[in-house]
Amino acid sequence: MSFHPDLCRNESEVESKLIVSYLLPALGYTPDSWHQEVAFSSIRLDFLAFAIQAVPFVLDANSPLSVVMEAKSPKQNLDRHLRKFKRYLTKLQVKYGVLTNGKEMRIYERVGEDIQLVFQCLGQEVEAKIEEINALIGRESSNPKQTLDSPDTDSNPPQIRDESIPEPASETIPFSISFPEELFPPTPSDPQPIVEQTSNTKRKSTLKVISVYHNKGGVGKTTTVTNLAAALRKKGKRILVIDLDSQANTTFALGLVKFDDEESDDIKDCNILQVLQSEEYYSISEVARSSAYNSPEVDVVPAHIDLMQYESELNQLDYSRLILVDKLNAVKNQYDIVLIDTPPALNLYARIALIASDYVLIPSDLKPFANQGLNNVKDFIKKVDGFRRQINKNPLEILGVLPCKISTNARFVQSTFEKRKQVIPSRYGFHVMESVIYDRDDLAKCAEKMQTVGNIQIADPMSVLDFKPDSMAAQEFEDLALEVLNRIGMN
Repeated sequence: MSFHPDLCRNESEVESKLIVSYLLPALGYTPDSWHQEVAFSSIRLDFLAFAIQAVPFVLDANSPLSVVMEAKSPKQNLDRHLRKFKRYLTKLQVKYGVLTNGKEMRIYERVGEDIQLVFQCLGQEVEAKIEEINALIGRESSNPKQTLDSPDTDSNPPQIRDESIPEPASETIPFSISFPEELFPPTPSDPQPIVEQTSNTKRKSTLKVISVYHNKGGVGKTTTVTNLAAALRKKGKRILVIDLDSQANTTFALGLVKFDDEESDDIKDCNILQVLQSEEYYSISEVARSSAYNSPEVDVVPAHIDLMQYESELNQLDYSRLILVDKLNAVKNQYDIVLIDTPPALNLYARIALIASDYVLIPSDLKPFANQGLNNVKDFIKKVDGFRRQINKNPLEILGVLPCKISTNARFVQSTFEKRKQVIPSRYGFHVMESVIYDRDDLAKCAEKMQTVGNIQIADPMSVLDFKPDSMAAQEFEDLALEVLNRIGMN
């Protein structure tokens, strides 16, 4: 099969058309010798290829890991990902890594605790230079003398060791990896790997739908939705974000507004409004767009200001409250988690979101008006649960109140903040999440990034986990993602 960069419009197509369909076969990697979406603790790899297929394997300098391949959107500048890519190669002690956005392909070699560029070409040159690429990272080039057929491998398979690379050697690196079931059927005597499903493996639907809701505005809903979605995506979950707020702040924050004038509006006729207006047309799959604000990308059903003027009309439709339930059911095998950004209101759109959800997360800055609004939130959820009982749906499970946009002032944190947290369960009956999202500059900066296109500037936001992956803000959202996964039984 041939390859041309013009075939790739987004990260998913770089993965499927360049790496899966062309590069891996051309380099001699058979389907049983590479794996997609592999997680080692906080490290998440797009592709991991093996010189030999040894399962389980020891994660050290002698492991059979051959090459890491990371795909980015054609719109992404590869230089932006070098720091993280270097961490992948040095932490896992993989010798070679491929970094590509389809338009450009680079091969880096690990040299001690650093990496150096050893090959670079344009996407359109990949086919012409495949022999040169093969000499560096082809499976035969990196295949050690010992193979799976050797007696040592069959009689004494290497055992998984949980240890960090490099020092300290005692640090554990839990990991999960996807193995096609037909290649490695489990037996009672086999150790059971932690399986993270990918497109190579059929999965049982376990779709979880979470509404992020508070009827008070300005409490950090958009920040929570966008960066929680990013953190969950980086942990291997297939994420869909639905913006149900007519202000469309999440749609902006996810970088889907790529126009400067309303006459160029490409969202107007294909957004959540059309999904709700039609029983037969505008499925989630048709309307959802891939957002490059995060790597890996997240799918998004955008909102539009037109939602505001059509609320009364939708209220007259008998099926309007249940249409989102039906359309999410149609994509239940395509996603693991759906995050719905709701309007700060007690209106139809908030009701639709809560009816379609399994869980509610309530961001709050814990200030007096936001706290007073929790009574409205409680009453609104109670009314929605009454409707849910009529359609045989379980009551909503409230994940808790998430302290958000919290001042980092030490005196405030030690005194006032603690008092405000204590009020929530005692006065309003809500659980308070362990995670806290503080009001940090990085969260504003990553959301306000702009891109110059011609003579205009358009929004080009990033998740804080890509903007500053080692920042306190990024860590807070990683902690939140872990807490949410634990609460919904997906850890």
